[in-house]
Amino acid sequence: MSNRFILNETSYHGAGAISNIAAEAVGRGLKKAFVCSDPDLIKFGVTAKVLKVLDEAGLAYEIYSKIKANPTIENVQTGVNAYKAANADYIIAIGGGSSIDTAKAIGIIINNPEFADVRSLEGVADTKNKSVPIFAVPTTAGTAAEVTINYVITDAEKNRKMVCVDPHDIPVVAFVDPDMMSSMPKGLTAATGMDALTHAIEGYITAGAWELSDMFHLKAIEIISRSLRDAVAGTPKGREEMALGQYIAGMGFSNVGLGIVHSMAHPLGALYDTPHGIANAIILPTVMEYNAESTGDKYKYIAAAMGVKGTETMSCAEYRKAAIDAVKKLSADIGIPENLKEIVKKEDIPFLARSAYDDACRPGNPRQTSVEDITKLYESLI
Repeated sequence: MSNRFILNETSYHGAGAISNIAAEAVGRGLKKAFVCSDPDLIKFGVTAKVLKVLDEAGLAYEIYSKIKANPTIENVQTGVNAYKAANADYIIAIGGGSSIDTAKAIGIIINNPEFADVRSLEGVADTKNKSVPIFAVPTTAGTAAEVTINYVITDAEKNRKMVCVDPHDIPVVAFVDPDMMSSMPKGLTAATGMDALTHAIEGYITAGAWELSDMFHLKAIEIISRSLRDAVAGTPKGREEMALGQYIAGMGFSNVGLGIVHSMAHPLGALYDTPHGIANAIILPTVMEYNAESTGDKYKYIAAAMGVKGTETMSCAEYRKAAIDAVKKLSADIGIPENLKEIVKKEDIPFLARSAYDDACRPGNPRQTSVEDITKLYESLI
């Protein structure tokens, strides 16, 4: 059996990384950018940092900002029409997962018009052509959408999120610039940071994990665990390390999949518009407990990567508890709620459980699960 690994063609890291956008565009013979960015980033001048680079280089662009926090089918459809009208030949996606995911769906449909029905992209779509070239500029340290082959679009009519997996959607260039993340408020920094930690932990224990992906995930757990508190406090070093840690996590999980933490978080975003990182953070310790017996000795290395001392002499039960407790402690330190009591309505649990079971991330879970098991997990969190 062989293992496939797909990464960005090119990525730039560190303060000032966005200064390379113009040279990359010119070097690739690209003429006009379709800039995808959400309204808040435009309002608060974050998008303007990239537009300044384009203006100074005399590069043409058009802005598209009809993007929600949980982007919808309508956002994608409107974006496809706007891209065509703009006569653009590449996309610059500026933002968190919402902007980059929207850009991925637009770019795929433009070059694969037979998938104009956005719902046809759910799961592993058999597209034939690479997306329109995408330059990804993340403004949050969490989703790692700039280095993954995944994107998530909300089907508002059915109150569900569609997980789309397509090697053709990966951005050709990522500009991971911590200066673009400096305006993130504490709450968003905490939520997106825990999303990144969830990616690293779920990717490390997922059924498809192997030695190469393990290398990325353990390093990501280490970096995120030591830097997230500082990032939430607003220190430049903390933000720079989180920008790297979340990217490394993306390099791994994009290639091996996730598990039911994400499966359970997705319906919460679709039904209640719950921030994805908050949902993941609340659910993660409970699902870690549920999965523990199916993870071998991996929790020992998770605990060690999170800074727990003495793991080499701990029993299996001790290091598993230590890993889970370390996650709980980090969440508490940065202000993540302990449970879903303020989010989930009990009468919605049957719908949530079925949606989670049907989610594309569920098959990667290390422990075989069921709708009944997922129902009990939701119930334990309210």
